[in-house]
Amino acid sequence: MYTLTFCVILLILLYYMCNSTYDYWKKKNVPFVHPMTLFGNFFHLTMGKVNVSSAYLKLYREGFGKKYIGIYFMRTPMLLLRDPELINRVLIKDFSHFINHGAPCDVVSTPLSNHLYNMKSQQWKIMRDKISPAFTPFKLKNLLEPTKECCEELLINIKKNLNNSNIINIEKLLENLSMDVIGVCGFGLKLSEITYDDSPFHKAGRLLLKPSLLTQMKFLTFFISPKLRKVINVTDFPSDALEFMEKAFRHTMDYREKNNIFRGDIVDYLLQAKKDLVIDKSESPVIFEEIHIIANAFFFFVAGFETTAITMEFCLYQLALNKNIQDHVRKEVFQAKAKHNGTLNYEFLGELHYLEMVICETLRMYTPLDIMREVEKPYQIPDEDFVIEKNTKIMISPYCIHMDPKYYPNPMKFDPERFSPEEKAKRPNSTFLPFGDGPRNCLGEIFSKIEIKLAISLILMRYELLPCEKTLIPMQFENRSLIMRPKNGMWLKFQPIE
Repeated sequence: MYTLTFCVILLILLYYMCNSTYDYWKKKNVPFVHPMTLFGNFFHLTMGKVNVSSAYLKLYREGFGKKYIGIYFMRTPMLLLRDPELINRVLIKDFSHFINHGAPCDVVSTPLSNHLYNMKSQQWKIMRDKISPAFTPFKLKNLLEPTKECCEELLINIKKNLNNSNIINIEKLLENLSMDVIGVCGFGLKLSEITYDDSPFHKAGRLLLKPSLLTQMKFLTFFISPKLRKVINVTDFPSDALEFMEKAFRHTMDYREKNNIFRGDIVDYLLQAKKDLVIDKSESPVIFEEIHIIANAFFFFVAGFETTAITMEFCLYQLALNKNIQDHVRKEVFQAKAKHNGTLNYEFLGELHYLEMVICETLRMYTPLDIMREVEKPYQIPDEDFVIEKNTKIMISPYCIHMDPKYYPNPMKFDPERFSPEEKAKRPNSTFLPFGDGPRNCLGEIFSKIEIKLAISLILMRYELLPCEKTLIPMQFENRSLIMRPKNGMWLKFQPIE
């Protein structure tokens, strides 16, 4: 009898805990999507039936005609923004209210998570000021030649992998390329050390970002109960991969310091930040430790290859499906090459205006990441009585904006002309956000586009891209991944151009 009573009480408490937050938006008189016990509005995502972007798109459409709508990510209340003007205020005009990303991370269990993306307030601002000079166009111009060498290595690997039917899965080769580029350009590694599949960097990089049910469950525990996550001792990434990365970056930095090596890359700026913020603590009003420097090296490595590789995959996919667009890009590439006497230099890249439009359209249709903000101080919505409380999670889904026919008519059609100067001028601000916007936008936008333009230019000069029997039409996505990625790789036909 006592056992039965205990079980009943336990179930009641569990039910209460699972539903205790679900009256939040009702109390605020904010329109919201009714949640399901424990899962909130993300049951199908949790079950692996849809990907993150599709889950947000469904909720976004349920808020039709509204500036924002209340949702629940598991047990966590979030405000999903739909209005570009309000999004612009959050990201730029009223940024001081929304300075922190608010993304889930546990810097205690995973110290390498305490990097620029997750750092807060003053600590973030100081670190960004130290690192951002590494990403100016002038500095990135010096990285063009090593990036080109990595892209030439890609062509060699494509040729090696072509079978009798000229059909290959380009996914792994593009991941290798992006890993090589960030390794060589960002950390001064030798190309020979990282260009083979069994290299420690490739193994660790794939292990860190491999989509799986376990990875997804770890992510979801943040939104169920951060306290529960600490009790069961969940870490953000596999410990062996993290251990390798930390040792590798420490070794690289120690070697540079002992041998007075300066290359003007990310490592050099991190070492300067270490000197200014960790050794000479008088320069910073907040505390920095050496692990913060290592964490940022880790962040730039991880952020530098996955999203870029996936964007290239989708770009090549659309070029294969749209021969007229592919021919247009190829013609532009050959004309720009001829104009610059066969040299693929920085000025050559500046001539590729149509390819820039193709990349933008790819990012519109296959936006890698969502944007989260956390309210730093209470914020009243302009011309409304509603005040967003401190610590409230704000969600902005660029994919949802990019798929809204109000801003992009016939959004499922791949149309680079949307990004002509005339068409861009017609759209409101904050309707194209693949790299975020405002003070916390992505530092790597220019670097990423240099790599993508060089790789695609070199590929199109050698090959005609075609779909094959293994090409997914329409595209299907990996539902267990935390970012938008193709399901089962990216199979295309590479027909050599005589």
